[in-house]
Amino acid sequence: MNSSTHGDHLVKLTQFGLVNVYLVREDDGLTLVDTGASGAAKGILAGAQALGQPIARIVLTHGHDDHAGSLDKLHAALPDVPVLVSAREARLMDGDTTPEPGEPPMGGGPVRRRATRPTDVLSAGDRVGSLEVLAAPGHTPGQIALLDTRDRTLIAGDAWVTLGGMQATGKPKWPFPFPTFFSWHRPTALATARTLRGLDPSRLAVGHGPVVEAPGAAMEQALAKAGA
Repeated sequence: MNSSTHGDHLVKLTQFGLVNVYLVREDDGLTLVDTGASGAAKGILAGAQALGQPIARIVLTHGHDDHAGSLDKLHAALPDVPVLVSAREARLMDGDTTPEPGEPPMGGGPVRRRATRPTDVLSAGDRVGSLEVLAAPGHTPGQIALLDTRDRTLIAGDAWVTLGGMQATGKPKWPFPFPTFFSWHRPTALATARTLRGLDPSRLAVGHGPVVEAPGAAMEQALAKAGA
């Protein structure tokens, strides 16, 4: 996996040239955000070893195969490391696709059941080390984003895409429209993209594409093109 460093705390590992996971430096070790597609575990463990810190916890932004595909392999290698996911997404990952009251029916890409169960569940406003948990529904009902309170880096999962240019998920854009195509509810995804833009992040880190410094203007342009 290719590795790049962004600021003082964030390391991006990229699988297949298009699937990102993140290692966030904390005093007690590394927070791994997402686990990539199947086959990423070895590269993630090597990336952590190169940084000289242990993986202290695993956080999933959501349960799609390209974000949780290596969860079981990593859990087998790191059985004592906590696994954290939103309460809403945990239910999906347990095979329950029943909509909550007021939710549209399930659609988009499947959230598959994993053998690894979450150690604990997260809600908006929780803290994971230096990361503040943000609700980011739309791509999936229980997707979360994470804001690093030290430098305002936003790890947005698939709420935003930067592969092939800045894209607010909810409005497909070539050459990489797939996050929108596989989204549960596009209007909710666009509303989430707008909410995250309002946080005025210093840096945008996404599941697909490069990390963008000072992303505000590009995010605003993408929202305008999406009609959001």
